Amino acid sequence: MALINGVVTKKLVRHSDDRGFFMEILRDDDELLARFGQASLSMSYPGVIKAFHYHERQDDLWFFPAGNAQVVLHDLREGSATKGETNVFYMGETNPMLLVIPKGVAHGYRVLGPTPVIITYFTTESYDPENPDEKRLAWNDPVIDFDWTTQSR
Repeated sequence: MALINGVVTKKLVRHSDDRGFFMEILRDDDELLARFGQASLSMSYPGVIKAFHYHERQDDLWFFPAGNAQVVLHDLREGSATKGETNVFYMGETNPMLLVIPKGVAHGYRVLGPTPVIITYFTTESYDPENPDEKRLAWNDPVIDFDWTTQSR
């Protein structure tokens, strides 16, 4: 899969022993975000689809430390070489990774499996309730036209 312009992933490494594991998530020398604005955490129940939204001013960086999710990105940016492209990632405890989502790229996720998912996300801007940078689209937006059902293969 060719990545949408500006989308970056970072494979995460777990260091395990008989006590559990340790894993670095984000370091300042990763240079994944132009600047740091806010860190947030959210939990969603099995079967939930949280989609779609995009931002005009901020980039997001997503990490799922618990559970598993199907993450869908769609490039809405005028003038982007990947405008109209869709990327799908499977992220979570069975595939730990970071995902940078540039401003102008619509994004959402579906919880996979029988357990809730936890997402930790970092943004380049803090949330401003007076001027929110959160543009919403329907989960079944006809322009994106993504089929959220699990496909038998």
